[in-house]
Amino acid sequence: MSATTLPLLLRRNAEAMATRPAMREKKHGIWQTFTWSRYWEEVREFALGLAAHGFQRGDKLAVIGDNRPRLYWAQLAAQCLGGAAVPMYQDSIATELVFVLKHAEVSVVVAEDQEQVDKVLPLKSELPKLRLVVYDDDRGMRRYSTAGLASFEEMQRAGRRFGATRPGYVETEIDHGGPGDLALLTYTSGTTGHPKGVMLSHANLLSSGAGFVAAEDIRATDEMLCYLPMAWIGDSLFSIVLTLLVGFTCNCPERPETVQRDLREIGPTIAIAPPRIWEGMLTQLRVRAADATPLKRKTFEFFRRLAAGASAPKGDGRRSPLLDRTGLLLGEILVYGPVRDQLGLRRARWVYTGGAPLGPDTFKFFRSFGINIKQVWGSTELSGLASLQPDDEADPDTVGPVIPGTEIRITDDGEVLVRSGGVFQGYYKQPEVTRDTLTRDGWYRTGDCGFIDQRGHLVIVDRARDVGKLADGTPFAPQFVENKLKYSPFIAEAVAFGDHRPFVAAIIAIDLTTVGNWAERRNLAYTSFQDLSAKREVRRLIAEQVGEVNASLPAAARIRRFLLLNKEFDADDNEITRTRKIRRRFVAEKYAAVVEAFYNGDQEVELITEITYEDGRRGTLRSSIILEDVLEAAEPPREPAYA
Repeated sequence: MSATTLPLLLRRNAEAMATRPAMREKKHGIWQTFTWSRYWEEVREFALGLAAHGFQRGDKLAVIGDNRPRLYWAQLAAQCLGGAAVPMYQDSIATELVFVLKHAEVSVVVAEDQEQVDKVLPLKSELPKLRLVVYDDDRGMRRYSTAGLASFEEMQRAGRRFGATRPGYVETEIDHGGPGDLALLTYTSGTTGHPKGVMLSHANLLSSGAGFVAAEDIRATDEMLCYLPMAWIGDSLFSIVLTLLVGFTCNCPERPETVQRDLREIGPTIAIAPPRIWEGMLTQLRVRAADATPLKRKTFEFFRRLAAGASAPKGDGRRSPLLDRTGLLLGEILVYGPVRDQLGLRRARWVYTGGAPLGPDTFKFFRSFGINIKQVWGSTELSGLASLQPDDEADPDTVGPVIPGTEIRITDDGEVLVRSGGVFQGYYKQPEVTRDTLTRDGWYRTGDCGFIDQRGHLVIVDRARDVGKLADGTPFAPQFVENKLKYSPFIAEAVAFGDHRPFVAAIIAIDLTTVGNWAERRNLAYTSFQDLSAKREVRRLIAEQVGEVNASLPAAARIRRFLLLNKEFDADDNEITRTRKIRRRFVAEKYAAVVEAFYNGDQEVELITEITYEDGRRGTLRSSIILEDVLEAAEPPREPAYA
């Protein structure tokens, strides 16, 4: 039988690559390796344990926690029995958990540890379908005596007893499954309201994965680190679908705090990260450069400028001058190689950025340092992927050509439509929304505004609903302006306004770490984020950053006014999604007083902001915030002074 489902691929790998490493987990400082045959046995035993507890075809199993082998195994175990996996964000608060678990009718939750169990157990009275909670890490769990609570080991022991009297049970259930069965019920990030449950079949996921394999030189000897949220479709595509298709090794870090160190130890050959990760890496590099000795700082800056200048001829297909090539060879020894090593990317053959647009300046920085970063584009509804850039055609302004097996069409109003085997089956329990999103002939309305360039590459401008015009008719794409702002290491997030307005204005959240370091070097005392963002010196610093961004923008699109928010944009406050996408409409409504103050010419605004604490309690921040006017930039942009 051909491998038309994920469990069939797992069985194939267990036979064809039995002794090859499938997954590693760092535990107590030691990397533990699981071969493909061991991977299959772990999944099989847990599937039998699920069957022993009444899990049936069509049931849903949710996982919540950091990237752990057992959470991946649990998802495949559910799929072996004809069920579907529902991965959830590990930092979800109670209201988010209740919505997804209830809406998806989840019957089993597999949680990483006590922290996640303590989130789920108090919600059981609101979840009539939930029968069983399973935990991986048993630390702190010995005194729990709740009915319907079991450890992963207990489930596998029950599975071995169940399987002893039913030989071949899991294999038979796998054989009864088909490519059209629901494999993954994954929830969108919910930028416009409640998240929607996207139904993805085995055929959907394998179609997307096969398109990737046909377009990219991915190998069984490759290595990757699994550290992104398991609820993000990008992690499901790479850490489950592609590893099963190709057979490369996935590595789970010890803790989120050790990811950078674990990256350096593993030295992955492939990697994927959303823009916020790349932006964070760049900020860390700049902070380290600022804290280095004067000689090291000047050396870094010299070779950074050399790399930036030399990358332009490469993009045009021209060869760099001999002197530049010689300098780059020296820079590889002194700067570029060591930087890649510090980032854990010295062995990386290619790395991807996806989930949202990456600012062109950040994109060019990493490529100039010899990191083969490329943009991909897709969505949950497309099983994760629709286009990617070839190595020699990486461009910050496009997302590359579509992958094999994918068709693309641009409507008269600029919306991108996609048709492929990866297009989802529909939104769970939302047939009306599904009909609005899928055309009768199978085209998915992405909601993105874009066009095809002369090379056949797809260019994504912005979300169609966000693209607008200034009052004078000048086109306005807020994401383009925001990405320019976020290139500054001092700016963590920004939201630009301007649709049907006379000029562009922005709400900016500072980067607490970088601005805090900047303040400390100047003996500028502060007590909190709110206090630091209100400092006159900090407002002046950000005004300089905005002025430099303006120098690279068309006159009509330049930012005329901005405000430094008294808090970070927070997913718990619904201002951003769990994948760090701005909920633009929500922010516009929440900070309507600020937006009106921008255009009324007010110099100050009274802001009362509701915040959510980690334990779910709510509070308010009340402050009077000054609005800043930006002077026209008279000079070309320069690098900010870090020291």
